[in-house]
Amino acid sequence: MEKVHYELDPHNRLVIKKSGREAELRRFRKVLDGQFKVDKNSTLTYHVKAPVSEDLKAPHQVKLRGVWSLTKNHDLRLTLDKWKRQTFGDQLTLQGDIIDVHKNSLLFAVTTRSQGNTQSLYGLKLQGSWQADKNNRLTFRVKRGGDEYDTLAFDGIWQINKNHQIIYQYQKAQLKRRPKKIHTLTFKGYWDIKDKTRISYIIDKDTHSGFDFSAGGGSAFGGKTTLGIFKDNYIKYEIGIGLASKTKPVKRTITLYGSWKLKKDLGLIFEVEYENSKICAIIFGAEARLTDKDTVLFKLKNNLNREIGAELELAHQILRGDGEAFLRLLQSRQESVISAGAGWRW
Repeated sequence: MEKVHYELDPHNRLVIKKSGREAELRRFRKVLDGQFKVDKNSTLTYHVKAPVSEDLKAPHQVKLRGVWSLTKNHDLRLTLDKWKRQTFGDQLTLQGDIIDVHKNSLLFAVTTRSQGNTQSLYGLKLQGSWQADKNNRLTFRVKRGGDEYDTLAFDGIWQINKNHQIIYQYQKAQLKRRPKKIHTLTFKGYWDIKDKTRISYIIDKDTHSGFDFSAGGGSAFGGKTTLGIFKDNYIKYEIGIGLASKTKPVKRTITLYGSWKLKKDLGLIFEVEYENSKICAIIFGAEARLTDKDTVLFKLKNNLNREIGAELELAHQILRGDGEAFLRLLQSRQESVISAGAGWRW
């Protein structure tokens, strides 16, 4: 039986190899000029530009279905599914660069050459959603038909820039004489907190695209686990990123700088400034009481009015506007505890 194998040449062109008893030649190999395209179900199709010879008996469009993954060099790889004329496990590795990330997509740039040695550049956009895996790595879930998806794991350390945005940088392996190029991917979103042990970076709320990180590291960091810390001008979380190349998680500290306010219709909020001076607030419910140090102690709650296991102590002078009215009410109640937010009003 004739078998067809697929591979890519160094210029990202599809190569068809035929073998088997029914093949006219014992070993047949053909490089096809063309470009790849990706549909909404992440099926890869190669559109052939140059005419295909009759002896090859290949269509002008070759559909390639399989499982998407990301290589160590941050190239896209498709491991092909098995079908009757194809050997199971054929891998196509598209060499290129991830040039942009959006809330529900990833854009990959591919460079190719034609038979006339003309170079061209085009993009492949994969649809899906962003999530963090159990090791706090950034991943992209490539959307396929139905409820199926493939996972691209970014096996590197991400960082937080001055605008409180998540950035991911990687270097591409180049020729020895060329300097390595650093690629920077910036994820535009905002931070949210529902639990002392977790901190989330929301990219698109409607599609649940975002990163939900687990706090702490414990013995992996050589010390005590540090969960959420809430202070008068910052919130801090310490997490561990588990990488395939490391035996222990890599420590990463997330520090959000901002200001606390009390809003009568919302509760206790922490305002964080993002890019272009955009302000987004993390909203908490809270139970408040006066301390013997003449401060206000808040037990923080989530939007379901459940305690998140964290406390915040603020000086009186920080509470302005609605906070001043809340403080007067709290003082009039002496040792009483007053709830703010999470469905409660004072």
